[in-house]
Amino acid sequence: MADKKEKKEVEVVGLEIGALLALVIVIAAWPSISAYIETIFKAFGLSDLFVQISSYFNIYGPEISSVAKSAMNIIIGVSFLVALFFLIGIIYSVEQLKHIREKEKEKYDLKVEPAYEADVKGNAVLASRWAQIQDHVSSDNPSDWRQAIMEADIMLDDVLTALGYQGDGIGEKLKRVVKGDMKTLDEAWEAHKVRNQVAHEGSAFPLTKYEANHVINMYKKVFEEFFYI
Repeated sequence: MADKKEKKEVEVVGLEIGALLALVIVIAAWPSISAYIETIFKAFGLSDLFVQISSYFNIYGPEISSVAKSAMNIIIGVSFLVALFFLIGIIYSVEQLKHIREKEKEKYDLKVEPAYEADVKGNAVLASRWAQIQDHVSSDNPSDWRQAIMEADIMLDDVLTALGYQGDGIGEKLKRVVKGDMKTLDEAWEAHKVRNQVAHEGSAFPLTKYEANHVINMYKKVFEEFFYI
């Protein structure tokens, strides 16, 4: 509302200044304008009418000029005061608008707060379990790699439960997750599918140390997203 008022005041001041400039230009260029008007009258065969008008202005011109000058002086004086009034009004409105916005900022505090603090250290219990998983996957024993994946999947189940997702098993819980609520949903699904293969096939499932680390890293992304480790 205040912005519209300021814009309107600026437009009024601009119109007044423009009108004054136009009047000054007309007075200064009147001889040329008069000659141009005479040419137009002659072109339409109205030379006599132009002579009559010119005679009228010659008779009453000095009086009209005197009145016009007086009026001009009055208009300039009034316009200056009006322009000064609007200029002060604009400055006052801008300052009041700044004051209002500062009050709104103090009252409503429009800054968006994050859902969790950036310096959260994570869950100490899960962090300890994660350290054991890392020890397993760092081993040279393939059975330890499988154990690491199994334990990481159990952690995933606990995290999903803590986030409020219900269901019979991790698969059911992951189906209830909206992708926009969990950026690492694809990683969680892929890691869980590998865990199922490890659980069902056991040692028959081919698993290299590189693949084991890749799966554990996918679990890690999920846990880090929610600051659980």
